[in-house]
Amino acid sequence: MASVQDIKRRIRSVRNTRKITRAMELVAAAKLRRAQGRIESMRPYAETMRELIAGVSRASGSVRLPLLEQREEVKTVLVVPMTGDRGLAGAFNAQVLRRSLALERQLQSEGLSVQWLGVGKKGRSTLVFRRKPLAGEFVGFTDRPAYADAQAIAHRAAELFTSGEVDRVVLVYNAFVSALTQRVTEQELLPISADLLAADEDDERGAAALRGDFIFEPEPEEILERLLPVYLESQVYRALLESAASEQGARMTAMRNASKNAGELIDRLTLQMNRARQAEITQEILEVVAGAEALV
Repeated sequence: MASVQDIKRRIRSVRNTRKITRAMELVAAAKLRRAQGRIESMRPYAETMRELIAGVSRASGSVRLPLLEQREEVKTVLVVPMTGDRGLAGAFNAQVLRRSLALERQLQSEGLSVQWLGVGKKGRSTLVFRRKPLAGEFVGFTDRPAYADAQAIAHRAAELFTSGEVDRVVLVYNAFVSALTQRVTEQELLPISADLLAADEDDERGAAALRGDFIFEPEPEEILERLLPVYLESQVYRALLESAASEQGARMTAMRNASKNAGELIDRLTLQMNRARQAEITQEILEVVAGAEALV
């Protein structure tokens, strides 16, 4: 049985750990509020971008652009798992990597080859450890991603797609639902879905009117060619923001659970220490009584 002093030292150690986890929980909560604000600001922009592209595509009619090219034969798929740069966030990183590796096995069973684009130190290190073919890596910004980071990722993905090195690009990331819930999401980034440009019957009837109501300079096809890369960047940026908010929510929940577990451990150790102290006192009383009896 451990001595009272040993148990006291362990209690002090657990209390210090609980202070750290509580501090990390508060920091994660503050970062989560900021991340939620950025997502809410991003959503109207993304929706407006979608409407703008749909409107221009209706005015331009049928278009053939590299980012819209649907390959008849898909040979290589680029998988982009979005993880964090740090751990201590529960299953946040593990569930993205687990889904990505499951997707790889599914694609390989269909006879396709897989390349990887590592986003986040945790994902990058796992892919390197498993000796996966990396077509690029982007680390050091997952806590607070900037639009320039999304541009770099989107540019690299578009470069691999348009050059023919890959035929599809799939993002895997945690979509933010709440501080307690993050949903692993697979999103096909490239080729850009034709549904984005699809027009219903009412839109087709209004296409001629749209072309007549507005004068496009330059031509709608050229405008669309410039808008599609921006749309691609906005989709990557939105995924980065969702992932950042999910990471802070997962870390806040994990640190809260760690603080709770530390409190329960302190209670058990305190009870154990009291029992050890009582045993020591009982032993001392027995020794005093035995000594007194020996003197009689």
